[in-house]
Amino acid sequence: MAESAARRRLLLVSTNYAPEHAGIGPYATQIAEHWAAGGDEVHVLAGMPHYPAWRLDPEYAGVWRAEERRGGVTVHRRRHLVPPKQTAVTRALFEATVLGHGLLAPPAIGRPDAVVAQLPSLGGGVIAARIAKRHGVPYVPVVQDLMGAAAAQSGIRGGGRAASAAGAVEAYALKRAALVGVIHESFVAKVAAMGVPEDRIRLVPNWSHVGRPARPRAEMRARLGWRTGQTVLLHSGNMGLKQGLEVLVEAARRDPALRVVLMGDGNQREHLRTLAGGLPNLEFAPPADDADFPDMLAAADVLAVTQRASVLDMSIPSKLTSYFAAGRPVVASVAAEGGTAQEVERSGAGIVVPPEDPAALLDVVRTLAEDPGRADALGARGPEYVDAHLSREAGLARIDALLAEALGAPRETAPVTASTTGETAGETGETEGAVGK
Repeated sequence: MAESAARRRLLLVSTNYAPEHAGIGPYATQIAEHWAAGGDEVHVLAGMPHYPAWRLDPEYAGVWRAEERRGGVTVHRRRHLVPPKQTAVTRALFEATVLGHGLLAPPAIGRPDAVVAQLPSLGGGVIAARIAKRHGVPYVPVVQDLMGAAAAQSGIRGGGRAASAAGAVEAYALKRAALVGVIHESFVAKVAAMGVPEDRIRLVPNWSHVGRPARPRAEMRARLGWRTGQTVLLHSGNMGLKQGLEVLVEAARRDPALRVVLMGDGNQREHLRTLAGGLPNLEFAPPADDADFPDMLAAADVLAVTQRASVLDMSIPSKLTSYFAAGRPVVASVAAEGGTAQEVERSGAGIVVPPEDPAALLDVVRTLAEDPGRADALGARGPEYVDAHLSREAGLARIDALLAEALGAPRETAPVTASTTGETAGETGETEGAVGK
């Protein structure tokens, strides 16, 4: 980051933050620590660690408010509801408690120079907008997921009724922004429909935040107990409703020779375990340690990303660029017209199949198992795509440029429109897609 003329005081509002290792938390953490490393005074208003398990981290049991230092950043934590089951009502209560506690006890940091928020936390977005207005400073939300669309598309119970309410709050938070960052071009039309002029929307894609595999694949497979010659299909990350992971359970049921590994946590984990009914070729693995994570991905034969058929333009799975960095082929059981399919096809590192279709998924997995040369060639395109478009340096530079423009610096790139493509983004130094573990 270029040195600032004066030390800035920045507030980042993100319900998810370290020590969370999945989803939005790693990006919020890297942004804040990046600013702090550049000499800024950085504060984060965060929730209590709970994701992706949707269980409160035991270290924070009984804690209502906390202030801690991490990586040169002052983190102000506020307690909120952590619902073990996701329904429209429990999600609303989650957001209400985030909002209520954040407004009741905002961080006492003095006047910030700017307030940045990571959405989809609706409560966090409203808090950030209110704090920025109080101090008369720029407010800049970065849209990682679209909550109104999520309520309608994710399959959450009561989601249809909640979609309009969530969309109204989302629009409130976005229309008050100096600039709005979106992580994928498929979000632009939705954000514009909420009343945000397109000339205030900027494409700020996430980046690949995990390292490359370091161990030989055979060594890691032996350590994991994966037999030589057995095809391993791995899904990593959140086990939630929108992932539609039932398709992988059914794939395991239909092909006993295939080993399916669900690695991670989430509110659907026990439902999936019950649905599996003890299938011997379906393994539930805990989230991997940071040091082992890239090697576990690389040890698989095929990496799976799945979404319900209804999921189109609400989110881009945070696991994708970790998959690309691992160098293994990706099979995407997702809607062909959605942003996730666009990202997989753009990378050249995977194959898209119809969502919720275990037969189509199995056909691709078997084809790749029978043609390891093709599988390796597809997988090799992933790291190439990461190097060309998903570097951490490029991603953080985009965030820096977004903040600098909100603070009055001249804009250096053309306006983002719904027709923005990954190729154009790559040519102008932008990164592509959503990332995460």
